[in-house]
Amino acid sequence: MLSAHTRSYQSDRRRVGTDTNRLVEVFHFCDEDKKGFLSREDLKVAVVMLFGYKPSKAEVDSMISTGQKNNEGVFLEEFIKLMSAKTSAQQTCGEIRLIFNAFDVHCRGFLTLDDFRKAFKHVMPLCSERMILEAFREVDQDSDGHVSYKDFESAVSYGQEE
Repeated sequence: MLSAHTRSYQSDRRRVGTDTNRLVEVFHFCDEDKKGFLSREDLKVAVVMLFGYKPSKAEVDSMISTGQKNNEGVFLEEFIKLMSAKTSAQQTCGEIRLIFNAFDVHCRGFLTLDDFRKAFKHVMPLCSERMILEAFREVDQDSDGHVSYKDFESAVSYGQEE
């Protein structure tokens, strides 16, 4: 019988394999001329297919300059790395938004000290009032008594690679 950890690992491997397969499919679909790399225009189409928005010129330039030595476009291996990182970053942003929304029970778009207290008491019941107040002050970057989503995201993402 499989342990929960083993099942989770196997599920993650299948998901990663499926994600990679999707990226390969999108790459080949967008590489209509079968040149082995995606041009700027091909890359734009791929981003639209995967993420639902048209990337800016600066974003495309960044992806191409990050890529291999081919200034004309991005090869498959680099495309998979770039798009996997982009997918991971979007998932992280989505998770941060979900956490913020869970704390923002009044749907105001910001957190008050009282919201912070309730959230901390729920996840860390033994946390002192002083610690909660210090955390709130640290996250409230402009000291207006409200933690905006931007403040919250910045605090939660602090120290993570971009």
